[in-house]
Amino acid sequence: MGKTYERIDGRLREFIEAQPVFFTATAPLAADGRVNVSPKGRAGTLRVLDERRLAYLDFGGSHAETIAHLRENGRITLMWCAFDGAPNIVRVHGTGEPVFRDDPRFAVLAAGFGQADGPGVRAIVVVTAELVQDTCGFAVPLMDYRAERTLHADLFGRKSEEEFARYCEGKEFNRSSIDGLPALPLPLPPRP
Repeated sequence: MGKTYERIDGRLREFIEAQPVFFTATAPLAADGRVNVSPKGRAGTLRVLDERRLAYLDFGGSHAETIAHLRENGRITLMWCAFDGAPNIVRVHGTGEPVFRDDPRFAVLAAGFGQADGPGVRAIVVVTAELVQDTCGFAVPLMDYRAERTLHADLFGRKSEEEFARYCEGKEFNRSSIDGLPALPLPLPPRP
């Protein structure tokens, strides 16, 4: 059944990189704060940097809960499920840091994503694994992957940098989370 690993080894890395979707989970420190779980997709937007670190592109949207929670306490869990093939679930529990567009590390990290980096990126989230586990995915349904949705990339691909910055500023829960925590630093810095 479940096993614990000290690092993201070759087999775990292959599994993670083969999944078309993953989930992030974060929470504020306040006992009455809301837990956030977000699905993440778009091919090529997650990278395993080394045996302890991963990074993913954080695209624009109507909320910035993950960023707010990471700014407050850094706790994050990433999860991948096998929806085809052998049943498996992998979780990486660790700490995360949003690297914003005005951070000198941003350009170097973004370059590693190649063509997956595109319009609408607000930050890159770097996760350092503290605990890596896999468990059986016996109850996860078998599902067929059909295709990437292009709606998000198409929407932000039509916006200039200035329009994207205005979009981010216009969304109520980009500046602060639904619990009032600071989220995306606005005005959005330009891309390097």
